Amino acid sequence: MLANIVIQFMNGLAGASSLFLVAAGLSIIFGVSRIVNFAHGSLYMLGVYLSYAFVEYLGRSTLFGFWGGVVMAAIAVGLIGVVIEVLVLRRIYRAPELFQLLATFALVLVIKDAALYIWGAEDLVGPRAAGLRGAVQIMGKRFPEYDLFLIIIGPVVLGLLWLLMNRTRWGRLVRAATQDREMVGALGVNQSTLFTGVFFLGAFLAGLGGALQLPREPAQLMLDISVISDAFVVVVVGGMGSIGGAFLAALLIAQAKAFCIGIGDVTILGTVFSFSKFTLVVEFVIMAVVLVVRPWGLLGKQQGAQRGAGTVEPPLYPLNQTFWLSVLGCVVLLGLVPLAGDGYVLVLLIDIAVFALFAATLHFLMGPAGMVSFGHAAYFGLGCYGAALAFLKLKLPMELALFAAPLAGGLGALVFGWFCVRLSGVYLAMLTLAFAQIAWSVVYQWDAFTGGSNGLIGLWPSDWLKNKTLFYAFALTLCTAGILFLWRVVHAPFGYVLRAGRDSPLRADAIGIDVRRFQWFGFVLAGVFAGLAGGLFAFSKGSISPETLAVPRSVDGLVMVLLGGVQTLTGPVAGAALFTWLQDTIARNTEYWRAILGLTILVIVLAFPMGIAGFLKLAFARLRPRAEAVP
Repeated sequence: MLANIVIQFMNGLAGASSLFLVAAGLSIIFGVSRIVNFAHGSLYMLGVYLSYAFVEYLGRSTLFGFWGGVVMAAIAVGLIGVVIEVLVLRRIYRAPELFQLLATFALVLVIKDAALYIWGAEDLVGPRAAGLRGAVQIMGKRFPEYDLFLIIIGPVVLGLLWLLMNRTRWGRLVRAATQDREMVGALGVNQSTLFTGVFFLGAFLAGLGGALQLPREPAQLMLDISVISDAFVVVVVGGMGSIGGAFLAALLIAQAKAFCIGIGDVTILGTVFSFSKFTLVVEFVIMAVVLVVRPWGLLGKQQGAQRGAGTVEPPLYPLNQTFWLSVLGCVVLLGLVPLAGDGYVLVLLIDIAVFALFAATLHFLMGPAGMVSFGHAAYFGLGCYGAALAFLKLKLPMELALFAAPLAGGLGALVFGWFCVRLSGVYLAMLTLAFAQIAWSVVYQWDAFTGGSNGLIGLWPSDWLKNKTLFYAFALTLCTAGILFLWRVVHAPFGYVLRAGRDSPLRADAIGIDVRRFQWFGFVLAGVFAGLAGGLFAFSKGSISPETLAVPRSVDGLVMVLLGGVQTLTGPVAGAALFTWLQDTIARNTEYWRAILGLTILVIVLAFPMGIAGFLKLAFARLRPRAEAVP
C-alpha cells in the first residue's frame, strides 16, 4: 500500500514538470503584456509535433537524435512565438484586452489546421527517450528513468528562471514591466524588444514542455485545448504572473490527478465511488475552491477592485424610434425568408437566431454588467439538458418541456453566480470556466441519466411545429423577444445600476447600491435566456451531447460577442450571424475551414479592433457632426 502511494506521488511529480513549463510561459507572457494567450496551448502542441519531426529526421535511436530534436523543437516554437508577437500581437497591444484574446483564439484555429496539413489527423507516437529507456526499483515497484528526469527538470527550470529574473538586467526589466510597463517605457526602455523577448521565452517554455512529453503521449490535434485549460488553471491557482505560484499549483494539481487515478474505485458503506472519473474535474474543483477562498491565487498579489477613470466605457445610445423601426424592418425581412429560401437556409437561420440570443446573453454580462465569462456555455447546455430530460424522462409535451430550459439555465446561474460575483476580471472569468467544466463533467459521466458521452436523442418538436418553416417562425419569435427584452433591461434602471457597478463599484457602494446583489440578479437573467436558447437548439437538432456545455461552445460565444463589438447592443447579434454563417459556409467547402475562419477573424480584428458594429458606430458618430454642420 505504501509503495503504491509513493509511486503515485512520484507520478504526480513527473506530471507536474511539463505542466509547470507551459504554465510558467503563460504566466510570464501575461505578467508583461497582459495578454491572456489562448494560443499558448497550440505552442505546446507544436512542441510535441516538432520534436517528433526533428527526432525522426536526426535519428530516434541516438542520444543526439532525441535530445537534439527536443532542444531544436523548443527553439523553433520560441521563434514561432516571436513571429506571432511581431506580426499580430504587436499591432493590437493598445486594443481592448478582449480583442487580444480573440486574436489569440484565431491563431489557435490557424495553427491547428497547419498541423493537420503538415502531419495529418493520425496520432504520432514518438520514441522512448534515448539514454533513459530503463526503469529503477522503488520499494519493489518499477519506475521509469525518464520520469525521474522529468521530476528533476521542473525544479531546475524554476531555479534558472529565478536567476534570470533576479540576477540579470533583462530580468529586472521584465519584473519592472510586470508592475508598471508605462513607467518602463518612460525610462527609455525599448518595450517592443522587451515584449518580443518575453514572448520568445514564454513560447520556448511551452515548446519545451510539449517536446519533453513526446515519450509519454502521442502528438495529436486535441492537445491545444486540453493543455490551455490546464495551464490557465495552474496560472490562476498559483496567482497571475507568479512563477513560484505556477510551480506550486502545478504540483498540487498534478498530485491530485495522480492520486485520483491511483485510487480508482472505492466502496464505502456499500456505495462505489469512482475517483478515476473525478480526474476530469479535480483541477477545476481545486481552482473553484482557491478562487472562492483566496481570489488572487496562492502566491499572487491582491488587486484593487476599483477601476480607473480611464477604463469607464462610453454610454450606449438610447433606444430611439429609428432604432426600433430598424429592428422591426430586419425582423420582417427575416420573416419573409421562407418565401424565397430553401430548407437548408431555414436550418442555418434557426442556428443564427439561437446563437444570436446566446451571444446577447453573454454580452449582457460582459458589456453592461462588466463580467467576462469563459464558461457561459454551462447555462446554454443546462437549458439543452433541462428541456431534453423534461421531454424524455418526464414525458412532458414539447411546449412544457421548453419551459424547463430557461428554468435549468437560471438555476445553474443562480448557484454559480453567487460565487462568481465575488470576483472580478480574469479571476471571475476563470471561476465561470471552473463551474462550467464541473457541469460538463457531471453530464459527460452520468450515463444513466444524461446519456453520458453519447448524449440524448429523439427530441422532436410537436406536430404543429414539425414543418421547418413554422419552427423557424417559432424560434425567430422567441429569440427576438428575448433579445429585445435584454436590450430594454440594459436601458432600464436595473441596467444603469449594473453599469454603475461596472464602472465604479466603490462609488456605487458608497451611494447605497448593493453591487454584488444586482450582479447576481444579472447573472441569473443571462442564464435564463441562455437556457432558452439551449432549449430551442435541442429541439431544432433532435439530439444533444455534452459538447453543448464544453469549452469550445463558450469560446464560440466570446468570438461572436467580440466580432460584433462589446460596446454596442447590436454587435453580438451581428457577430453571431457572421460567425455562424462563416463557420457553416467555410466548413462545407474545405477541410481546412478552421484556418480560413481564423485568418478571417484576424483580418477583422486588425481592421476593426472595436468590432464590426463598434466600427460602424464610431464611423456614424464621426459623420454626424459633419452632417449637423451642413446648413
